[in-house]
Amino acid sequence: MSGSHWQPKEPRWAIGTAVFAFVSVLLYVASILVRPLDPARGTGLWFGVAATVLFVVEALYPVRRGALSKPLGNARRWIQLHIWGGLLAALFVLVHAGFRKPGGTMGWLLLLLTLWVTFTGLFGVFLQKYYPVALSRNLSVEVLFDRIPEVAQKLADEAEKLVQNTSDVLQGFYQTEVRPALAGAAPSWNYLVDVRGGREKRLQPFQRIMQFLPEEERPRLEDLKTIYVEKLELDAHFAVQRVLRTWTILHVPPAAVLLALMTLHVAAFFLY
Repeated sequence: MSGSHWQPKEPRWAIGTAVFAFVSVLLYVASILVRPLDPARGTGLWFGVAATVLFVVEALYPVRRGALSKPLGNARRWIQLHIWGGLLAALFVLVHAGFRKPGGTMGWLLLLLTLWVTFTGLFGVFLQKYYPVALSRNLSVEVLFDRIPEVAQKLADEAEKLVQNTSDVLQGFYQTEVRPALAGAAPSWNYLVDVRGGREKRLQPFQRIMQFLPEEERPRLEDLKTIYVEKLELDAHFAVQRVLRTWTILHVPPAAVLLALMTLHVAAFFLY
């Protein structure tokens, strides 16, 4: 994948975030030169306020996805705000804590959840950037996630018809090498590393069996090979699209817990 693909879609957001981050670190350094940073007042407190505001804005992103009215801004602007604002919020939390270990259970929970939510958010950005391009460049089949089982069954039925009234050699090859692979969606973690799933190696049995088939059955073997490849690509789509659909489980519930604990943290500050 070309390096240009990893460039930010909105460079100004990346530049703005970098500037804010640089200024924030400068403020932190300047403040600790005067006196140790206190999370409950001064610079430490204001960074905590800024982090809180950003987290609240981050939490509004799902609301924006369900509301398309203009006053809320366009979706592209909100996704950029969600990504870059999340990074700044994590930095502000670290500055708020003075880049020190938390002093209690609540502090540890807030810090660890902040790091987890930030990491899983970046992981989601990686998934959305890498896999759609990898699938389109390496696979010829495109199919919606919900239709994969249906399409896989059609391929299995087509393969069954194809090998009817063929030689024992082709029948045996089909039963041992092909039919098990066509029996329903078969996602694998290997597809997340290589969306082609080591296809060349998996197709070698087709080359070996070719010499044992009569000339008139070799076109059927080629057709069977085409079906087999399409099924491998369906499995790759199923594995990748399932991850794309479920990664939010790692991100959204912890983010909700973080928001709830942050609310308690703010309330405790005002009450005590």
